Amino acid sequence: MTRLSWIAVLPIGLTVGLVMGLGVSGCSASPEAGGDAGRRVTPVNPRDVLDRPARKPDAVLTYGKHPDQLLDVHLPPRPVDGAAPAPVVVFLHGGFWRQAFDRTHTRPLAEALAAEGYVVVTPEFRRSGGDGGYPETFDDVAAALDAVPTIESVAPGRADLADVTLAGHSAGGHLAMWAALRPGGLSGGLSVRRVVALAPVAALVSAYERGLDGDAVEALMGGSPAELPAAYAAADPSRMLPGAVPITVIHGDRDDRVPVEMSRALTGVSYVELDGMEHFGLIDPLSTAWPAVLAAIKG
Repeated sequence: MTRLSWIAVLPIGLTVGLVMGLGVSGCSASPEAGGDAGRRVTPVNPRDVLDRPARKPDAVLTYGKHPDQLLDVHLPPRPVDGAAPAPVVVFLHGGFWRQAFDRTHTRPLAEALAAEGYVVVTPEFRRSGGDGGYPETFDDVAAALDAVPTIESVAPGRADLADVTLAGHSAGGHLAMWAALRPGGLSGGLSVRRVVALAPVAALVSAYERGLDGDAVEALMGGSPAELPAAYAAADPSRMLPGAVPITVIHGDRDDRVPVEMSRALTGVSYVELDGMEHFGLIDPLSTAWPAVLAAIKG
């Protein structure tokens, strides 16, 4: 286990400063695409990142007929002629799989990664409390990953689909791990080199027993582990480890949403624990957790 100490908040300069000044040119496939980044502020409340203004995606693609079956595409600065295609990050959002939380709260993260030179894809998917749950949420994540190569239609030649990082936060960290570890693994023409799971709800039975976020696991799965043992076995990445794709798990020791003990108990992963870090700092480019997150994504 790697244990790192972090103290406060990064000065708005360095990596994050790039985000403030860079415009990104790209194609638009939806009226939702486009827009300005908004004003950057140093977070006081860790949850500020959830509604901080950020630039809208360069394109929004569909991978199905349901309104939630969408892919946001954030492009890096347009390369000079002859430049190599950019690596890709597919990032699955958190929110305990609930309909109330969508991909838009990850836009500050997506904008920052695009400024670092990545093509960033943030899928939406059906969620519990809406038309999701088991197996629909999982089916959507699998279909979204299969559809990632369609970003070529809005960014021809700009994305290196042979260099993909699959990442996610909280419930999205669970889904990222599940997607890489499920029987049959990843398909659809993607070459996923690594998985980065930030404070993942990786052990569903443990999360169910703890009643996390008002019994969010039961809402996702439609019942208890005793009632649905086969479903839990198929959906719980902690029971599928180790996998063929390297997985890095990052967790803060002051996380009051997903207990850090759940990640400490995982085997078959590279584990990084951040001293003094809570839950939401892991997706905040202004947080002192950001260098560790970026290092894991860079591999």
